[in-house]
Amino acid sequence: MATPRSLLLILLAVTLAAPAAAAGDAPFVVAHKKVVLSRPGPGVERLAVTLDLYNQGAATAYDVSLNDDSWPQEAFEIVSGSTSKIVEKLDPGATASHIFVLETKVQGRFQGSPAVIKYRVPTKAVLQEAYSTPVLPLDILAERPPQPKFQLRLVGKYGPVASVVSFVGVFGYLVASPSKSSGAKGSKKKR
Repeated sequence: MATPRSLLLILLAVTLAAPAAAAGDAPFVVAHKKVVLSRPGPGVERLAVTLDLYNQGAATAYDVSLNDDSWPQEAFEIVSGSTSKIVEKLDPGATASHIFVLETKVQGRFQGSPAVIKYRVPTKAVLQEAYSTPVLPLDILAERPPQPKFQLRLVGKYGPVASVVSFVGVFGYLVASPSKSSGAKGSKKKR
């Protein structure tokens, strides 16, 4: 029969284990931020900012608000979209994306900070907070040397000839090289 002391210890263990078990059933929001640069004209650069949200937890995140105010208004102008978004709920395993486009005419180096994501968990009164990945430093309107592009046209023109020549060369090498097994058999003499 259980003693009162052992019952008290079991009750204490269950009480302490309940919050740990509840933490395993919470949402876990991960955010990835990426920027793609383009130049629609001389002296103008556009930044397409994409924020991808993932709920890797075991519960739904509610009232997910995304805010990316790391773009100073003196240097960047919003062309399309907005720097904030609210998602009503993000189920476990679900994803959500948000895209906005900025334009700048200011040259220089820019380091963006992470976006802030806040969400509500039904079991907690305080809003939970997460941060996106930061953006690597960007050289806005920097002089970039032209990148040599792979000439696909040359592959189409000379690719078949190069493969036929290489196949003939390998075949000639295999025919001309002596086989080790036949050379060893021919050199043995019967005694």
